[in-house]
Amino acid sequence: MTNSSFFSIAFGIGTKNSQGNWLEVYYPTPLYQPDSKIVEAVTVTLDYKGGNQALDLNKDQLEPLATALDSIAPEQSDIIRSMVSSTRPLVVTLLETDSALSTTPEAYLKLHLLSHRLVKPHDLDLSGIFPMLPNVAWTNQGAIDLADLPERQMEARLNGELLEVSCIDKFPKMTNYVVPTGVRIAHTARVRLGAYLGEGTTVMHEGFVNFNAGTMGESMIEGRVSAGVVVNSGSDLGGSASIIGTLSGGNDIVISVGEGCLLGANAGLGIPLGDRCTIEAGLYLTAGAKVSVLDSNNQFVEVVKARELANKPDLLFIRNSQSGTIECRTNKSAIELNKELHSHN
Repeated sequence: MTNSSFFSIAFGIGTKNSQGNWLEVYYPTPLYQPDSKIVEAVTVTLDYKGGNQALDLNKDQLEPLATALDSIAPEQSDIIRSMVSSTRPLVVTLLETDSALSTTPEAYLKLHLLSHRLVKPHDLDLSGIFPMLPNVAWTNQGAIDLADLPERQMEARLNGELLEVSCIDKFPKMTNYVVPTGVRIAHTARVRLGAYLGEGTTVMHEGFVNFNAGTMGESMIEGRVSAGVVVNSGSDLGGSASIIGTLSGGNDIVISVGEGCLLGANAGLGIPLGDRCTIEAGLYLTAGAKVSVLDSNNQFVEVVKARELANKPDLLFIRNSQSGTIECRTNKSAIELNKELHSHN
């Protein structure tokens, strides 16, 4: 099989419950759109017949796989040989196409692809992901099925140990699987596997980044970036974004934030923002919110729904302290800064 458009291949080490069902999988170096020679070497060695599959690996298959990849993918070959000493279940996940998920290893592979920055949020088909992610106990001994947890807790106590349960969730924290280059994360439990953190991103202690969401460049995240939200920041003008409030999107809704934007404390956003926009602290701007548009002299022009202002640059959104109405004004300071930056280029 020599299909050069093959979507992804990855060799993983995972955890199964007492019933033999997958709980999670760690892929050290997943391959996105692998070279046709790699695809052929893997699929021929495994007698793969096509389709999206997660195949359990036994140790007898490891050396033939490593040998087949020695000259064309030495990094993958080294990973496979290191698996010989594993006491954990091993898997190779082959995604011929980017389509709906049908197994837990497939779901984990796509989350890895996002956090490794191999694909961007909204560039993957993640339909069916929630049923494929079991709700498990994340502990200092790894993932444990909730049905197996009482026995494991008793076993730990009898051995004079404490089984620390950090959370019960479908998603693990990203840094137990992937640590992207050039980022700072103050509280790692607040960034889920499947988050995409661009180079130069800082996530402060109260910041949160969900799966299928993230930042494309230099950003300061002090609030919540929900699933489906993309913060676009960092440019040849030196732009960045500061997110202190909440960005609420959805897996089928793209909420993007342009460069040089500021989302104030306890603010919220439900529309895409253009470059150099500001939302004042405490203001939650939903798509259907009625906004009074003012001209450069702060004179009333019209009332529109917030969605009509989506992606427009240099806007300042505030709430009038006397009338309580949401106002959109020209962000004069941002415009002046932008002019100054352009004048130096």
